[in-house]
Amino acid sequence: MTIFSRIIAGEIPSYKCAENEEFYAFLDINPLQKGHTLVVPKREVDYFFDLTDEEIARMQVFAKHVAQAIKQVCPCVKVAQAVLGLEVPHAHIHLVPMQSEADANFANAKKQFTPEEMQQTANNILAAFRE
Repeated sequence: MTIFSRIIAGEIPSYKCAENEEFYAFLDINPLQKGHTLVVPKREVDYFFDLTDEEIARMQVFAKHVAQAIKQVCPCVKVAQAVLGLEVPHAHIHLVPMQSEADANFANAKKQFTPEEMQQTANNILAAFRE
């Protein structure tokens, strides 16, 4: 069971931003920017492109709605999307609020936020997602 599957199952706490029957979105604990969110399928699949075509389509639509919520909560020009997937063997999409493309550079130092700031950001994204 991957760390993301354990997060989805509630075994490991997370800052939930959105959820439906197939996908779960939560704040990255090592964010590039405030509001940096991970979108994962609940079905454990290592490689993003091993998802079915239909799952990828539904995941992209789900991620789009999460990105729209992030944009409402975290002032930014756009929300970047990245699919990397080498560190955790569970398909996922990074959604990163950005003012410039440099804000989505994964070589950048990670930001630090208090647990209270993380929870408030997640709550705000979740509320915007539900609107």
